[in-house]
Amino acid sequence: MVETGQLAPSISLMTDDGQFTLSEHIGKNVIIFFFPKADTSGCTKEAVAFSGLQAEFEAANTIVIGISKDKAEKQAKFREKHGLTCLLGADTEGEVCEAFGVWVEKSMYGRKYMGIQRATFIINADGRVGRIWPKVKVPGHAEEVLEHVQAGG
Repeated sequence: MVETGQLAPSISLMTDDGQFTLSEHIGKNVIIFFFPKADTSGCTKEAVAFSGLQAEFEAANTIVIGISKDKAEKQAKFREKHGLTCLLGADTEGEVCEAFGVWVEKSMYGRKYMGIQRATFIINADGRVGRIWPKVKVPGHAEEVLEHVQAGG
């Protein structure tokens, strides 16, 4: 996983609204939240929470993007179904997940498989990783991230 203080990986990926390239957002904070799968319970709650705070993030000079391995078309349906306002990145090849270190071995009911670890990163305006939440619990998480950004973190 990337570490606090290091330059963020150079990423570019499709969203449901066009191309997103991290380096084009130097001068702004960027929140990247990785989620396992669009339109599932926890992922929906997380995306809805970040979307509900969109105005506050914008006021704090911050862009929010959620990333999963879903295709851009599925992300667009996810946005429409739940009225989401944050960007939704489609990392279909898993390159961004690999770059951030969130493509990990998971286990459910004794079965091991590879999947996205729910994690959030703040990329500061200078392009460095400012804060990492490596294993996110959804309730209250978006609010905690907002408080951190508002405090200048």
